[in-house]
Parts: sequence; structure tokens; C-alpha cells
Amino acid sequence: MNAGWSVILARASGDLDAPDFTDKLGRMLDLLSDILTRLSLRGTLYFRTSFTEPWGLRVPPFRNVARFHFAHRGEALVRVAGARLPVHLAQGDLIVIPHGAAHVLSCRHTGPEEALPLDDVLSRSGFPGHGTLVWGGEESPQDTQLICGHFALAEGSRHLLFDRLPPFIHLRGYGEEAGPWLEATLRVIGAEAGGARLGGDLIALKMSEAIFAQAVRACIEQARGAESGVAGFADPHLGRALAAFHRDPASAWTVEGLAREAGLSRTGFAERFAARLGVTPMAYVTSWRMQIAREALARRGLSVAAAAEVVGYASESAFSRAFKKEIGVSPAAFRQTGAAAAVP
Repeated sequence: MNAGWSVILARASGDLDAPDFTDKLGRMLDLLSDILTRLSLRGTLYFRTSFTEPWGLRVPPFRNVARFHFAHRGEALVRVAGARLPVHLAQGDLIVIPHGAAHVLSCRHTGPEEALPLDDVLSRSGFPGHGTLVWGGEESPQDTQLICGHFALAEGSRHLLFDRLPPFIHLRGYGEEAGPWLEATLRVIGAEAGGARLGGDLIALKMSEAIFAQAVRACIEQARGAESGVAGFADPHLGRALAAFHRDPASAWTVEGLAREAGLSRTGFAERFAARLGVTPMAYVTSWRMQIAREALARRGLSVAAAAEVVGYASESAFSRAFKKEIGVSPAAFRQTGAAAAVP
């Protein structure tokens, strides 16, 4: 994501005149941009539906995948595994399921036990893998059109922000709130992803990043009054420290240095950080540095020594210990076993 996406997302907020809001928004967008880029977000599997009542399908769980469904026309019920009540997806609503949980999509007349597995629907409908998925009965002359897709994260990638996201993010009236750019974006994604035109997948990827980033940002802003979880990323003091660290993660950061960026005392900053984000400042620093190292080993093919230097470690042995604790294997084993090659 680049400055162009920041402008698009900022316009959707409708509040660019307040300097303090704009400053905070810029920091949040920069932070999200860095996180999404490092975690190798990929947008894939896009299609538009034409469902007529009665209809229902069960979407299986997927690891390292966040799914989304946008109600372009009509409405649907979404039952997310673990959620007590179904979500009513009205026309113009968007739902993002960040952790890839199993869920059921259906009309109001179809119960979860009547819904068919997604693979069965794809097979029975004769869906060719692109275009519109047509399915359902003949009880209603008007169809439900959903735009569906998912965002895949690289194997082994993780970040505190993603861990703290709720089982689903439901944005009501998303199409109207975001403005005409969203509808155009979703149309282009449906037309470009998986198509034969040059650059189509890249276009779909960049646009899907914008949609996902706005959904995450909305979740953060809606939770800003909470004491912990994603609300910590909207905290103005913590936001300044996080933005400074993400701009230069290899610097010799200390709690004192981060506290200065936040405009707080060392003790006040440490307590506030732990209370609102659930980890210590230095645990966050180490965790993100190891994600940068994972990406450097996987996508850039750096040596262990070079990866250590990229994230600010003068000692290769200290870097290897930190990497193994965070990722689960040593950096050398990560490269040798082919784990790095599996990262997109």
C-alpha cells in the first residue's frame, strides 16, 4: 500500500479537516500499510453470486485466511462459528471474518443444517472458477448478489493486531459510507482477479488491501473506548510510539526511547502499553522484528547474518535465539527446510 491508498481511505472517513484526526489517521494508515506489506497479504478467490431463495452454503475454516462478503444487492444471514447470533447482512453491508472461521451463508428461509458445503455448491452449479456463481431455488424472482473473497497471509506470519481482531467485523452501510470508490473497487476486483488480462491479479491484490485496511481501521476506531484489545492501536500516545518504531525497527529501541516518542514517562508508558495491548513494549518490538526477519529470509533470500543485521541484531546467536522463540524454528532451519520458499 502507498500514499494513494492513504488518500482513498482518508476520503472515506469524511473528516479530513481536523488536524489532530488527520495526524492520527496518517499514523494508523502507515502502521497498517507496514503490517500488511510485511505479512504478505494476498487477495484471491473472488466471485459475484446470484443466489435465489431458498439457498444456503457452508464455508469451511481456513488457516491464515481472512474472508469477506459484501452485499451488493439483497440480503443474507451469516452464522460465524462461535458467535451466538447470526449476522444480518443488509444491502450495502460488509462482513470480514479475520481468522478464517467456518461460517454459513444463507437466506432467511434456510437453516444452518440445510445449507450445503461450499464445494458441493460449486460442483453442482457448474461454476467454472470465474464470473458469477448462480445457485438456489425459484421462490424469488430477485437474486442476492454478494461479492466474496479472501485475503491470505503468508504461512507463519502473525501480528498482535490480527490476533486481537474479533471473530467478525460487520460494517453496516459500508457501500454508502465509503462512497462510489468502493463500488468501483469491488467491480474491478470481480473483473480482474483470476482473469487473463495483464496485471489483473496485482490490481485485485492492491484494491483488496485497501478494503481490508479500511475494515481493520474501522474496527480499531469503533473499539477506541475499550481498555484493551485492538483499541490500543487507536491510543494517540501509543500510536506515536508504534509509528516511530515501525518507521525504523532496526534502531536500538528501549522502553525509554519509545516512551519519549509517546510523550509519557517510562513507567507510565510501559504500564499503558501492557494494559492496552497485552504485551510489554519490548516483547512487541522483538515479535515484529522477527516477522521482518522472516520476510527477509523468505522473500529476499538473505543469509541469517544479513537478516540479523536488517532487524538490528549485532549478534547472530542472539538473533537466532529470538527467531526460534518467536517463529518456532531457527532461522537456518527456516531456510533449509524450504519453509521460506513456501511464503508468497
